[in-house]
Order: sequence, then C-alpha cells, then structure tokens
Amino acid sequence: MLRFNDIVDQMLEYAPDTDVERLQRAYVFTAKVHDGQERLSGEPYLIHPLEVAGILLELRVDEDTIIAGLLHDTLEDTLTTREEIERLFGERVAFLVEGLTKIARIEFRSARERQAENFRKMLIAMSEDIRILMIKLSDRLHNMRTIQYMKEESRRRIAQETMDIYVPLAHRLGVYWMKQELEDHAFRCLEPDAAAELEAQLHVARDERETYIESVIGVISAKLAEVGISAEVLGRVKDISSIYAKMKSQDLEIEQIYDAIGFRVVVDQKIEDCYAVLGQIHSMWPPVPNRFKDYIALPKPNGYRSLHTTVIGEFGERMEVQIRTREMNRDAELGIAAHWKYKEGRIGPESDDSKFDWLRQLIEWQKELSDPHEFLDAVKLDLFPNEVFVFTPTGEVINLMAGATPIDFAYAIHSEVGSHCSGAKVNGRLVPLRTRLRDGDTVEIMTRANQVPRKDWLEFAVSSKARNHIRHAIRQAGKERAINLGRDILSRELKKADLTLASVHEDGSLDRYVEHEFGGKSVDDLFAAVSYGKVAASALVRKLAGQEAPEPTTSAAANVVPKRIRRLFQRERRKSDSGVRVSGTSDVMVRFAGCCEPLPGDEIIGFVTRGRGVTVHTRGCVKVFALDPERRIEVDWDEESDARRAIAIRVLCRDEPGLLAKITNTISAASINIGSARVSTADAEGSGASTGEGAELTFELWVQDVETLSKLMREIRRVRGVRSVERVRG
Repeated sequence: MLRFNDIVDQMLEYAPDTDVERLQRAYVFTAKVHDGQERLSGEPYLIHPLEVAGILLELRVDEDTIIAGLLHDTLEDTLTTREEIERLFGERVAFLVEGLTKIARIEFRSARERQAENFRKMLIAMSEDIRILMIKLSDRLHNMRTIQYMKEESRRRIAQETMDIYVPLAHRLGVYWMKQELEDHAFRCLEPDAAAELEAQLHVARDERETYIESVIGVISAKLAEVGISAEVLGRVKDISSIYAKMKSQDLEIEQIYDAIGFRVVVDQKIEDCYAVLGQIHSMWPPVPNRFKDYIALPKPNGYRSLHTTVIGEFGERMEVQIRTREMNRDAELGIAAHWKYKEGRIGPESDDSKFDWLRQLIEWQKELSDPHEFLDAVKLDLFPNEVFVFTPTGEVINLMAGATPIDFAYAIHSEVGSHCSGAKVNGRLVPLRTRLRDGDTVEIMTRANQVPRKDWLEFAVSSKARNHIRHAIRQAGKERAINLGRDILSRELKKADLTLASVHEDGSLDRYVEHEFGGKSVDDLFAAVSYGKVAASALVRKLAGQEAPEPTTSAAANVVPKRIRRLFQRERRKSDSGVRVSGTSDVMVRFAGCCEPLPGDEIIGFVTRGRGVTVHTRGCVKVFALDPERRIEVDWDEESDARRAIAIRVLCRDEPGLLAKITNTISAASINIGSARVSTADAEGSGASTGEGAELTFELWVQDVETLSKLMREIRRVRGVRSVERVRG
C-alpha cells in the first residue's frame, strides 16, 4: 500500500519546490471525508485516492494535479462542496475535481444516448484542461487493478468500456505503459479462458525464454560497444493481450508466434546513432521485408518517435527491435505529459500545440454530429487507428487511417475536395476510388463541379470525417426527394378538397398547423413527414380546411359490438409475432434488416419504409447512419414474446476427427436448434497444427436472445481445437 510519505518523496524528486504542507492538507482532508467508507475489497476507501496519486506521479504531473487526484471522488461520494475545495486548495484544483465529477459516471450499460452525452462531457472537460483526462485514466487504471472484487457482469461491462475508450485515449496521449496495462487487465476480464491458457503456455518455456533474452541482449550490447555506440539494451515478452490479438487476426497458434519477444535499444543522445544501430542490427540478422517503420522521420500524431524493425534471429525466429534516444524513450513513457509546462495554473505543450489537434477534431465532431450514436461510433473509429503516411503532389505529408482510400485523402485535404472528387491518381496512375493507400504513395485528386458524394463511397471510406460528410450529403439528397414527394402528395389531396398549396399558405392555416400541432418544425419537415407516412395527407387536409374528423359509419359502428363480445370469449393477444413493439404497439408490420440481424437484447432502432412497414436495425449498424433521421422511430423488444430468430455463427477450428461432433453437442446441450450447417476445410496458411489443415464451420441457429447466444459462443470457445467464434451479420 502506498503511503503519503512515499507520495511526498517521489514528488520532491522531480519538483523540489512542491508545497508539502498543501499536499498534506489535501491528504488529511480526503482521509477525513472518506472516513468509514470501504471499497468492495474491504479495504479503507482512502487507499484508492492514494493509489491514483501514485499513478499520476509516474507521469510527473504538477502539484495541482496530484492534489486533484487525492480529492477526485470527494464531490461525488461525500458531502464536500466545490466552494470548500476552492477555499482550501484554489480555483484550479476545484475546477479539475468538478470536471472529473461531471464525467464520473460514464456507464456503457445504459442507453447509447447517455453513453455519448457523458463522453461529450468528458471531451469538453478535456479540451479545457487535459489533466482531467490524466486523472480519469489513473482512476480507471487503479479500478482495473482491483476489478476482481466486482461481479462478473460489472467486470465485463467495465472491461469493454476500458478497451473501447480508455485504452485508445491512453494510446493517443502517448502513455504506452498505461495503455498496455489497461489493455492487459481488460483482456483478462473479457477473455479469461484464453488469458489463462496463454499464461500457462508462456510459463512452460519461461526459463528458456529468459536465457534467450539475456543472450540476445549480450550479442547486441557487444556489437554496439565494438563500434563505439553507448546504449542500453532491454528485452521482454510482449503482453498476452497483443499476442492474443495477433493469434486471432492471423489465425495462429501460440507456437507460431515467432516475434512474441521484443527488444529495445536506447541510445544516449544523437538521432544519428539510432540509424547507426539499425545498420548494425541489420548486419547481424536479416530484416523481414515490409516490417520496418521510421517513426523518427514521420512521427505518429501523438508525437511518438522510434525506429521499428523485425529481423530473423539465429534460430529462424522473428525478433522485433525498437531503437530510440533517451529523450524519445522518455516521451514514449510520459506521452504528452513529457512536453507540458505548468505556469500560472495553466497547462500546455512547450513548443507547438499540434499534439492536441486530435482533441480539437473530436470537439468539432461533438458540435457537428447531432446524432449521439453516430458521434460515439465516430469517436471509437477514429481515436487511435494504425496510420499510413502519404504525400500530396507538392510533397506535403498526410496522415491517414490504415486502409484509407483516395476518398479519405480527398476529405483530409478539404471537405469540398472530397465532395466533388471524381477520380484519383496514385503515383501518377489512375486508380479506382476504392484503392487502399500504402505508405509513401503520392496521391492526386481530380474534381468535377457537378460531382456529388455517392452512397457506395460508404463501402470503402474509413475515416469519420469522410463518412460523416458522405452521410450528410446522402441524407440531404434523400430529404429533398422526400420533401418534393410530400409536397406533391399534399397538393393532390388538397385538390380533392378544392384547395391549393398556395391558398393554405396565404391564409396561414399551414403555418398554424406547423407551429401548434407539428412541434414548431418547418413546413419542409411536414412535407417529409407526409412522404414517410408519419402524417396522413387526408387528415392534414381536413385540419387545414377546418373540418372535424368524420363520424364512424353505421357499418363501422356495428362492428364495435361484436368486437366487444369477442373480447369476452377470447384472450386479447399480447404477444407480437415479430417480437418487436413500435412505439408501444405490437401489431405494426415489422421486418428485420439483413445487414445487422438484430436479436432480442441488442439495442435497436426502427426506420419507416414506405410500403414495407418498419425496418429494424441494431443501433450500432453502419447502415443506420446513412438513413434519414426523419424516418427514425422508437422500437423495443416485446418482453412477452418468445419468438426465436435465425442467426449465423462462424467457427474457425482445427480440422480434427470428432471436433464437429463436439461443437454440435455443445449447441444441442444449450437446447438450441440448428437450422443448417456448412463445413469447409482449407490449408491453413503457415499452420503449425499436426494435420496442417484448418476448418470453417458456419451454423444457422434459432436463438431467443443475445444472452443465450453469448453463453453458447463462450461454451464453443472452450472446446479444445476451436480458434475463434463470431456472429455473422448480413
């Protein structure tokens, strides 16, 4: 357990002017207000703020940040007021603690609107003072270190949230040790079986691996000393989360991961020495083609600089080697904090503020994107992708996401260039717009004034900026068509009542209806609603003409009595055939989108489709954002319904006798019907399995809800020989 004296000692090491008495007051204050509170582990709550302060010390932050770390839960969990904190510790500390309190409950189990709005709050707070994020990350890291005391459901929810948001944020700030530890804890919660198996497999050859690491360190150190380069050489086994990610993405077994060990060479000062070390490494071991990255000449957006290369070692194994100066190593450990200065209560980078461009971009998105689902997905997509570096014809470097196309490049130059993009040249040759760009490509965009964004661009555009502009243009075009169609429908209906659109405009009846009965929206919005069938044209015309709704006819009234009588003898149907209620109603025609195949338990949203009722998508479906928000309608699952839906899962496994039977038995044991099954085998590229082959199994299953499916997939993953299980959509 970290003690207050440890905090003071570490603080004085890098900030000898620290006001120790002020720190002590903060410690005493937080101990007093949290007195009697306990964590789930049974430990005194005071341990948590002390540990958060300890993590912040590793980032060498200023005195105000450490004090805010000690006090970060006081406004939320005690009777402390902001005024009290400001009086005792100053306005800046009060601002930091209040900013943390506003974002303290980012919970992903709630509706996505709440998730997105909470995340917006965090971004706004970060934009005012980035230290708020550093404290939040430190708070999350200590919570992840002690997550084993929580219930399984809470562990998985918090771990997924950590993987989706906090791991990328730590990466973006350049604090790699924090990113790696957060990712490791989250992985162990989300994939406990895989983590335990990897740990066991790595433990078997631990002694040999340590001997190997020491041997390679000795060889590299001797070679560098021979040529007069002073450097420190380090080696370690990569985190199990990164090893597992590689196994999953490349369908490999642990025995096939040859570069599970990484080495780092830290030279004393000169950048030239980094390239000299690279030459020596390549002279000892042959490099692997296409595995060299020069992040010194082309730093990552978060300021990370280093040389990365992968070589073939003496025994045919792959070794990753990173080469950097001590300053670069310090930047990689402290991230953006390595360049901060603290002056008059303000915080900022020492030289330029380009490192904050990504944050400003997020803030711009939160202003532009009215749809919270779209905003949250944009943030997840663009926070920290892998990058490719390409050039404009004038030699300017443009940083894009891995997998970017000329469309992404065009929008990165300017939104107008993207919207009017009609073609592209890569390295002087005409290429399709869906071409994936590679490092070093020179890209030239051709434009045409009458060119507009097309819907098929969404199939290959990857950056949020490009996708957002394309969606906006498609929606605008769709809305204009709906407005024109709605205007025509209403005009024809008005003509039947001897009225015209011009006359209801002139007498003000149309404007009055819009203001008082249509929520104050615009007349164009009303036309669109008529087009989508949300407003009946005939009923609208009666309103505009000042007519009452027609009385029920005799035959219609006569039907009421038999209906009442039938209710005496028939139980009213409460269940919906589809299992979905539309605005609380169960008898609306519903169809499920084939692109996302929603299941009960998925968060869903409906869209009105003329002639086909309501189409139901999952809220996270990529096609949702291309649809007009005016057609959106709230839907929810009918809890009374026991309807089952057909979904597909794909299982990748070894091609071994009896494995198919084990998997089908697992499915049967879960009382799930198999609609169909398809089996295919193929030589697994680079496979080290004894048979040398792999198999792909696709099952169509009739499942009641997401929870049942998730449990089944976890059980299938436990079958020995199964490499991965995933749900197939579309």
